[in-house]
Amino acid sequence: MIRRIQGVTGQVLMRQELELRFGYGKIVPWVRRIHDDDGEALLAVAGPQAVMLRADGLPQAGPDYSHVGEFKVEAGQTFDLQLHSFSSHSMPPPALDVGRALKATSRYWTSWSSNYLPQGNYDTEVERSLLVLRALTHEKTGGIVAAPTTSLPEQFGGERNWDYRYCWLRDAALTLEAMMTHGFQQEALYWRNWLLRAIAGDPHDLQIMYGIAGERELHERVLSHLPGYNGSAPVRVGNGAVDQYQGDVVGEVMVALAKLRNQGVHEDHFSWPLQRNILLFVENNIERKDHGIWEMRGEKRDFTHSRVMMWAAMECGVRAVQEYGLDGPVGRWAEIRDGLRTEILEQGFNSTINSFTQTYGGTEVDASLLVLPQVGFLAYDDERILGTVSRLERDLLDEAGLLMRYRTEACLDGLEPGEHPFMACSFWLVEQYARTGRIAEAKTLMDRLIGYGNDLGLLSEEYDTSSHRMAGNYPQAFSHLTLIRAADALNGAARDAKTATG
Repeated sequence: MIRRIQGVTGQVLMRQELELRFGYGKIVPWVRRIHDDDGEALLAVAGPQAVMLRADGLPQAGPDYSHVGEFKVEAGQTFDLQLHSFSSHSMPPPALDVGRALKATSRYWTSWSSNYLPQGNYDTEVERSLLVLRALTHEKTGGIVAAPTTSLPEQFGGERNWDYRYCWLRDAALTLEAMMTHGFQQEALYWRNWLLRAIAGDPHDLQIMYGIAGERELHERVLSHLPGYNGSAPVRVGNGAVDQYQGDVVGEVMVALAKLRNQGVHEDHFSWPLQRNILLFVENNIERKDHGIWEMRGEKRDFTHSRVMMWAAMECGVRAVQEYGLDGPVGRWAEIRDGLRTEILEQGFNSTINSFTQTYGGTEVDASLLVLPQVGFLAYDDERILGTVSRLERDLLDEAGLLMRYRTEACLDGLEPGEHPFMACSFWLVEQYARTGRIAEAKTLMDRLIGYGNDLGLLSEEYDTSSHRMAGNYPQAFSHLTLIRAADALNGAARDAKTATG
């Protein structure tokens, strides 16, 4: 971490405080001053971890194992602070040329973002969202984390606090789609290679999420010594959802890989056999109930969205054989696909309320039903989809016009009722409106959602409309990738309108 302080005019007295704690705040490191070829530095060590501070004026030992210091910055002066993390058994990293590093960093991101081609409206927001998604991608492994934070509360003072510093197959696949849509194929290939390594092996062992390098053991534990953000306990490390079965993830992965194939990227000796394994996983779990996209911690059910995504996975397999000549039991896959479609229309749609439902045979709705037309299960303007949208508007829109995931008071998700609207769900609604001619409503909702971002255009997972503040882990890949989809839908509608008027 680098901080550069530049004096512009006058004179300012700066104060610095350094309090280093390792092990999520439990371990106080041993700190000492050292001299090397780059000058004086503070070195903090505890077990395998070490941190070194290099600065123009190091702080002195202060109370409670802290280090404090003051220095004046006058016009024309520059002070640099560098905080390096490294393994304690290794040699300390050399000092950086901060000016050169800043220029190189700026040059890299400017060059990367220059590949984005303006689409019309919302270009600033889309470009920023693409940058966020790239920043959430690990430089060496290609793994895409859902968010870089843990335990920022979805409900202030409540227990809906999760660790999002892992790679969900669903979130990563949807991120891949968003980046491919705007020409970033190299990143897509990078992620595909991560995926192939992470899920390689017996298809029975497929998980919904992995560590950044493909780690499988993500045991959830509570850090009871930490009070949590605004008293929102517990603080969690790891995520128990890793042990859940969520039937939809196979669909998101197969759809993303199909779009990569449609863009001319050839399958290799590893990628297509692995997709066949994913389809085998669908076959082996075709009768299995699941926890759903929202990771319900209650009983498993037949979630309509999950069943549709299993249909989408089989559809991708059938098309891969029929349109690209890849090998596979296309007849069996088509039979499973068609059977799922019939089942979903019979059991996932409630004609009494004229809507698809969250689970088979139920009456509750779920914002994830907006994904059905996105994967081609039905058209956006199909009467059954439009009926579902009407039901969602009736049951899940809050007073501010944002869409809830589902009614927590009516669904057994294993937690106390109450949460704020998910940003992604409302962006899905923008896309649905834009695809069905409700342009004015789509723009109004889109502008409202964008307005909830901070001054850097970053979005969290949820938004608390009563307190006017973001909630949940931040910045959230899911929020930014659905922003991109919503903007694409609005821009597509604008182009279609322009074409229609000549």
